[in-house]
Amino acid sequence: MTLFSHRQYISITVNIHQDNENAMPHTSIPADTLPPISVHAVPDRSVLARDVFGIASDMVVPAFSVQTDHVPDIDPTYLFDYETTLAILAGFIHNRRVMVQGLHGTGKSSHIEQIAARLNWPCVRINLDSHISRIDLIGKDAIVLQDGRQITEFQEGLLPWCLQRPCALVFDEYDAGRPDVMFVIQRILEVEGRLTLLDQNRIVTPHPWFRLFATANTIGLGDTTGLYHGTQQINQGQLDRWNIVTSLNYLPAQQEMRIVCSRLGIPQEDTQSQEKIRDMVALANLTRSGFMAGDISTVMSPRSVISWAENDKIFNDVAFAFRVTFLNKCDDSERPLIAEYYQRCFNANPFPEQASTTTL
Repeated sequence: MTLFSHRQYISITVNIHQDNENAMPHTSIPADTLPPISVHAVPDRSVLARDVFGIASDMVVPAFSVQTDHVPDIDPTYLFDYETTLAILAGFIHNRRVMVQGLHGTGKSSHIEQIAARLNWPCVRINLDSHISRIDLIGKDAIVLQDGRQITEFQEGLLPWCLQRPCALVFDEYDAGRPDVMFVIQRILEVEGRLTLLDQNRIVTPHPWFRLFATANTIGLGDTTGLYHGTQQINQGQLDRWNIVTSLNYLPAQQEMRIVCSRLGIPQEDTQSQEKIRDMVALANLTRSGFMAGDISTVMSPRSVISWAENDKIFNDVAFAFRVTFLNKCDDSERPLIAEYYQRCFNANPFPEQASTTTL
């Protein structure tokens, strides 16, 4: 499979206000003159998804041979979800705009990062919190020193900076972005979408190997569960521009157990630790069922299970680790029911003052 055959260029159209409104000079800037986010302007090798990600797929994926500072670190214990991996790989291969939606703690952002890490693909993450503004993304005029004099110079924001380079841009918490900021993003959601910099009278064409991803807890309808305060409803015209929307929610118990054991380096021969992790995952599933039934308002995510197991290694006390990891985050009125979940799974009481008086 041939991934490139000639030098790639980024075409930047410059619009200068002149007496003749039709006069629009064009300049072409070679990609290798830009700051070195990547050693190569285009992917210079290809890999098989089956070999690199351990999934049953014959996808051939473009990749870079050299790791740079913008490439995430590889987590060798990471396990890839089949459907989510296929969706993200389609984004890298075919330049599709991919959104990963799911409940908290399921590894949405890390899934994209770990795929980029194994492809040596530079990756930039932007958290769309309420303080991210239009000028943060587009850029602004700043005072700089040049030849000993102070001058005003336009400094590009991360959006045009990434757009002109072979990198993967990830918008985290996409459903928490402010509406005025979201409309800035809307134009680049189209594959050939050019970004107009009004302050510079300039139109930026995306780099051929620029890729765009997003993660969100909701699916554009706002917070319907009470778990995600601060999320916004997403304009349906914008949501329609995402080519692929995949869901990454809580996994089957056996798969979640494998992920936790892999993260903690627990071998299969250690049956005692394996059994403890199985009980932890079973308790997490009880909290999820209780949340769905309306019995409790806090749910234990896979991230919480991993934190619980890590804290258990620190304190060597599974009950204390459970309290400081999850139970203390819950409402006082719900703690007896959650303690009952714990007792079902571990045949013990998580409260130390009641453990000595509880008959099991």
